[in-house]
Amino acid sequence: MSHLALARKYRPQRFADLVGQDPVRITLERAVATNRVAHAYLFAGPRGSGKTTTARLIAKALNCETRKDGESEPCNHCRSCIEITQGTSLDVLEIDGASNRGIEEIRNLRENVKYAPSGGKSKVYIIDEAHQLTDFAWNALLKTLEEPPPHVRFVFATTEPLEVPDTIASRCQVFEFRRLRSEELVAHLQTIAAAEKVKLDPEAAGLIARASEGSVRDALSRLDQALAVAPEGVTADAVAQALGLGGLDPFFELGDAMAARDPKQALETLDRLYDGGMDVEEIADGLAHHLRQLMLIAVDRSLEKLVDAAPSDRERYAAQAARFHANDLSAMLAMLLQSRAEIRKAETPRALLEVTV
Repeated sequence: MSHLALARKYRPQRFADLVGQDPVRITLERAVATNRVAHAYLFAGPRGSGKTTTARLIAKALNCETRKDGESEPCNHCRSCIEITQGTSLDVLEIDGASNRGIEEIRNLRENVKYAPSGGKSKVYIIDEAHQLTDFAWNALLKTLEEPPPHVRFVFATTEPLEVPDTIASRCQVFEFRRLRSEELVAHLQTIAAAEKVKLDPEAAGLIARASEGSVRDALSRLDQALAVAPEGVTADAVAQALGLGGLDPFFELGDAMAARDPKQALETLDRLYDGGMDVEEIADGLAHHLRQLMLIAVDRSLEKLVDAAPSDRERYAAQAARFHANDLSAMLAMLLQSRAEIRKAETPRALLEVTV
C-alpha cells in the first residue's frame, strides 16, 4: 500500500479533532447544532491553521444523513460523509482562487448555485486563497453572495484577509484562525507519534514545532520527513539531518559569543551552520528569533510567557538573557533585521551576515 502523508492521514474528521482553534470550533459547533449556519463565512489565518479543514467539517455536518437536531458532529459513516472525506461529493465544490480567479469562472459558479444539491441537503462552495480573486470576479459574485439560494453555503479561506474587499467581508461571518504555539504543536506531534507507534524525543518535537511556525500541516510534513530518516524513533539529530536545521545549540553559542564579544567564536559557529546545510537566510532568521526571545526576557522576566519555546529551553533563554541589557539586544536585533532585508538580494549574502554578526 502506498504511503499516505501524515497531514492527510490525521486531518481532523470531527470538530473535536481541531487543534488550537477552540473559539472558532465552539462557535461553529453551536451554529450547526442549532441550525444557525450562516450563508457565508470568511476564514482568515496563517497557512496550516485549519481553515479548509473546518470548511469541510461544516459541509460534512450540514449534509450528514444521520446527524440529529441538537448535535454538531458528523457521523463519518454515512454515504455523504464518506464522499466528502474522499473528495468525491458533488455537493461540496472546492475552488482554488489562485487558478480560478477570473470573471468567467465566477459567472459559471453563479449559474450553478441555482441547481439543487445532487444528494445531500446543502451545496457548499469552498474557495481557497480567496484573496486571489480579481475585483471583477468579486463584483460578479456580490449579488449571489448577498442573497444565495437557501440550499447554498459559501466558505472563503484566505491568508490575506485585508485583500478581500470590504463589501464581501461585510456579507460574511468572519473567523480568525490563530497561529499555534510551539507547546500546542509539540503535544499534537506527540499524539500523532503515539498513534503511529514511533518514539519522538521531546527535543525533536520542539525543533519541528519551531521550524513549522505555528502550522499544523508543516509540522506533520516535517515529522513525515524525519520519519523517513529515522523510522524507529525520531531524535533531534535526525530532525536536524532531515530538515537541514541546526537546532538551538548553535544559536545559544552565537549568543554566548556576542555576550563575550568574541567574533572568532561567532564566525566559527556561523561556518558550522553553513556547512551543516542551512542557507544564509535560514541562519539569519534563526538568529533573529533567538535574539527576540532573549530581548523579551531581558525586558522583564514576566514576559517569559511570550517566549515561543519548550519549558526546558526557557531556562536556557533566561540564563543567557541575564548576560545582556535589553537595549543592547534591541539594537542588535534591529541591525540584524535591517541586514536581513538586504541578504536576499546581496551578491555575497554570507559575507553580509558575517559582517553584521
